[in-house]
Amino acid sequence: MYGSDLEELGTFHLSINFNNMGASAPIFYFMKKLLFLLLPLLSFSNDWGKTGHRIVGEIAERQLTNEVKEIVYNILDGESLSSVSTWADEMRSNPDWRPFDKWHYVNLPLDLEYPDADVPKENVVTIIERCVAILKSPSSDKEMKKFYLKYLVHLVGDLHQPMHTGRYEDYGGSKIYITFKGRKGSDNKTNLHVLWDTNLIDDFKMSFTEWSTHLQNKYGRKKVKQSDVLEWTFESHWWARDIYKNTPNGSYLSYDYVYKYQPVLEKRLYYAGVRLGNLINKIFE
Repeated sequence: MYGSDLEELGTFHLSINFNNMGASAPIFYFMKKLLFLLLPLLSFSNDWGKTGHRIVGEIAERQLTNEVKEIVYNILDGESLSSVSTWADEMRSNPDWRPFDKWHYVNLPLDLEYPDADVPKENVVTIIERCVAILKSPSSDKEMKKFYLKYLVHLVGDLHQPMHTGRYEDYGGSKIYITFKGRKGSDNKTNLHVLWDTNLIDDFKMSFTEWSTHLQNKYGRKKVKQSDVLEWTFESHWWARDIYKNTPNGSYLSYDYVYKYQPVLEKRLYYAGVRLGNLINKIFE
């Protein structure tokens, strides 16, 4: 049913024409080979959200039963959920993967909820549902399961970040430029989306494992409502409206903003991790 998704990926290639280069061709051929080897290590200069996604993956893995953990390790060839959590962003450095960009978010008007909004058929909500269906299907082979499990780990994290349900007209807050503790607006790409993807998390100067332990110690005694992907969307969109209201274009944000939104940030990260872990347990149990 979804095999064409994998077929469309194909293999990585560089669309560089090395014909008609004469004597210099061997040099360019070597450079091409070298760049091909380095390509997986390259990413966008604003490769945002690594720590946040790794937090979600780490918390999720701590929720897995021993039996499910073995299944997951087998599918991922021994990699952890935290290590694969950033893969879906890293692959976006290759132009061939641009069609998958729309999988990471769903743009919603502030006055409409997801069921009432006119959204593309492929968005973070529908792709999470697709991931679950494929991972549950006995007809899915290992490579397909690996592909969709990696995406599931990433997209559950994306959906719990409020600005991934932000408005279309400002690209989920990417066109709302702000100053955060002296980091000046568009000069270094500080905007509302990056603030919530990266700046607020990195401001605490903790590793993803320190973050994960901190969140488990702080919220681990409270039961997290598992709900479903639609409810996760409602939650994020509610917070997106609140964030837009309190963070207009040109805002100067400092410690008071961090103090106000730290509980929101922490709970979105923790809820994403717990829900992802519970979902994976349910898929493979």
